[in-house]
Amino acid sequence: MAQLEEQNRSRLPALVPLRWARTLPSPFTFLRGAAVVMASDLAGTPATGITVQACGDAHIANFGVFASPERNLLFDVTDFDETLRAPWEWDLKRLAASAVVAARAARLDERVGRAAAEAGVRAYRAGMARYAEETALGTWYARIDEETTRRLGRGRSRTQLEALFASARDATSATALPALAKLTRAGNWRIVDHPPVVSHDGIDQYEAALRRAYATYRETLEDDRRLLLDRFEVRDFALKVVGVGSVGTRCFVALLVSDVEEPLFLQVKEAQRSVLAPYAHADGTVREGRRVVTGQRLMQADSDIFLGWAEADGTDYYVRQLRDMKASADFATMRPGVFHDYLRLCGATLARAHARSGTAPEIAGYLGRGRGFDRAVTRFAVSYADQTTADHQALRDAVRTGRISTTTT
Repeated sequence: MAQLEEQNRSRLPALVPLRWARTLPSPFTFLRGAAVVMASDLAGTPATGITVQACGDAHIANFGVFASPERNLLFDVTDFDETLRAPWEWDLKRLAASAVVAARAARLDERVGRAAAEAGVRAYRAGMARYAEETALGTWYARIDEETTRRLGRGRSRTQLEALFASARDATSATALPALAKLTRAGNWRIVDHPPVVSHDGIDQYEAALRRAYATYRETLEDDRRLLLDRFEVRDFALKVVGVGSVGTRCFVALLVSDVEEPLFLQVKEAQRSVLAPYAHADGTVREGRRVVTGQRLMQADSDIFLGWAEADGTDYYVRQLRDMKASADFATMRPGVFHDYLRLCGATLARAHARSGTAPEIAGYLGRGRGFDRAVTRFAVSYADQTTADHQALRDAVRTGRISTTTT
């Protein structure tokens, strides 16, 4: 509780109760919102000393589908707020623990969560063995696309993964326009308020800084993408609440319209210090927004063409498209077999992301061909799931005693 309360000091005070509320429903939502707690816990666990560009928050809800610049759909890691050079074990342990916690939240049999966690670790080990034999360019060009997921999935799993890709294909700025924006009587596009998730309340105090941040963001893009961006004009900004652990950070949605009346939604999100920074190799000279963007470009097979960083009035941001053919899975409705296959997909994906750091032969050499490591991490995952349940109860007790307040509005 003390770690979470300390982290909240850097958040917008009005949104802190909402952050508590989003963390409260289950141990899984707690795990998602408490990356700072697990980072502290992982720092005390054994590690090989081999580091990679780590996600820092590699739970299963931070994997999903998105479109490459060529409009091909890929499955990959999707959240990089905490990315940093760090031990590869930390990401893998968080993934495995999240599998057990999520399976319990979905009321799946305890054996399902354990088996899925082990399957994810095994897929990571197998993937790392493949990349250890791959060339540097071959590893860099590797990606997990629709065809790859079909091979990894079986029966119902393949059907649900195909549905996930289909939902991503339909999620674009154009299809989101009716829900996210409206045309005023004066003929101007304006973002629609959906408080507290999206709101113009208080936006006036940020707009000048956002305009300055936008100017610095433009300079972080490649020349060709800067030329494309210049065809768009910013029409509106609004405050936006995102995620679970991110609630309370300064986050905005920007509505841009092109010279042919084409909408583009950008998310401008504050980048704070990584939760791994106290325990890993943090370069204090790199701006936090640039850290996030660099980490994403290193780990993802392909990245958003509008991905960049910005700074204004001492606050760091990163910028990306809000709606660009993105989708994530619903674990609450997954059958056991589908859940198992999904963890295999996540494990293979994490191996590919880590292998881009160039350390696949070292990691593969350590992991070997036996299942001893798989079982050890699974035991850790079950133990950490139990700890997460206890930590979640501590949060519930803090609400009951009035130590913290929550809001659901």
